[in-house]
This record gives sequence, C-alpha cells and structure tokens, in this order.
Amino acid sequence: MTTPDAHDHDDPFLWSRVVVRGPASAKFLQGQLSQDLAALGPAGEWSGLLTPTSDVLATCLVGRVDDGFELLVARALGDAALARLRRFHLRVDCTLTLEDADQGPFNTIGAQVEQFEPGPAEFLGLSPQCYGDAFVRRTVSFTKGCFTGQELVARLDARGSNVPWRFVHASGSTIEAIETALVASGPHSDASVSGVTTAVRAESGVAALGFVHRSALDALASHGPDVTITVID
Repeated sequence: MTTPDAHDHDDPFLWSRVVVRGPASAKFLQGQLSQDLAALGPAGEWSGLLTPTSDVLATCLVGRVDDGFELLVARALGDAALARLRRFHLRVDCTLTLEDADQGPFNTIGAQVEQFEPGPAEFLGLSPQCYGDAFVRRTVSFTKGCFTGQELVARLDARGSNVPWRFVHASGSTIEAIETALVASGPHSDASVSGVTTAVRAESGVAALGFVHRSALDALASHGPDVTITVID
C-alpha cells in the first residue's frame, strides 16, 4: 500500500446522500443495511453498507426524510454506494437518487482523524470487526434479522471477532515514522493493508489512521518514543 500524503487539518471531507423514497423504502433498506431501522431516532443512526461477502463498502448516517430515508455517505463513495443498493433493487416500490450534501457529521479530514472515523481510504475490503468493537456496536444489529453481508459478520461475532487486521490511530513526528512502525512491527510487513491510510498535519507532527496486523500487536510497544499507536477497540 502506498503511503498517502498528509492533509491539512481543515481540508474538507465532502458528503453525498442517497435518498430512498417510496412505500417499500423501509423494507428495502432493512434488508440492505447492517443497522436496525426500527430503532432509528431523530438524530439518525450509523450503519454499515456491506458487500455480499461482508466487507464494509461504506458507512452511512441514516436519517428519515418525507416518505423515506437519506443515507449520508462520503462523496468519494457515493457512486459505489448507489450501485451497491441498485444491485438488489429489483421490483421494489421505492426510488434511489444520489445528490451532494452540504455537510455531514464531520466536515474536515482533521475531524475524521480526531474522531477515529474510517473514511474512503480505510475501506479496503475488511469486515466490520477489523474497525473495533465500538464500531460494530454502533453500526451492526445482530437481532434485526437478515441483511446483505450478515453471514460472516455474525460468524465472526460468535467466534470472538478474531480478525487479522486492526484499525489504529497513530501520532508521530513524521508520516514516514508512523508508516515504518505499522508496517515493520510484525511478520506481515509486505501485506497490502498494513500502514497509514489517512494522515493530517498536527502541531507536534502528524496524526494518522491506519491498520496493523494482529500478529504485530505485541510488538507495537517497541516502535520507539517518536510514535504513539492506539488500537481502536
């Protein structure tokens, strides 16, 4: 995986929204999203939009609109999210449209990193459990019934969520120092997932999101004083 350049803290994080309207919108989305729409409150709920093989394609903040729902999704993933929903939109009495949104739950790359929120660069074909227990609790319902991608997610949950990759927040003097710590901490240094995915310039250097292989977790303490790594649980 190529090390990304660091963003300025105020670089914008842009949003789109998929609007689903019609009599069957709730039934359709209940079978497509990992979150239970029956519990949807005024503030909305986060959900995962998964592939049939249980990988996270995108996260979305789901809210109600007249005669349906809106899914706020990172603009870079809007077309992919719409295509994924349309794949299963067969003889369903609801419409799907994609449009730009003026704002979302966070609006800068700096806020994304500070809030440990995975974005487009973090969705690398990984299961929800790779992003930590808090992410799973926030985006996945294990009681709502079937949804696309449920099988492996439920199986991993039953087996203790033992996944190969772990989502991390890191800070250090340079992006190169963080990348070296994440990639060189274990035996999977040549894997395509480990390393920095999103980084921003900070007062004391760089703050970043990324991934490390589980085999390297015990070695993270030896990366040196210039890098701090926190596994997101």
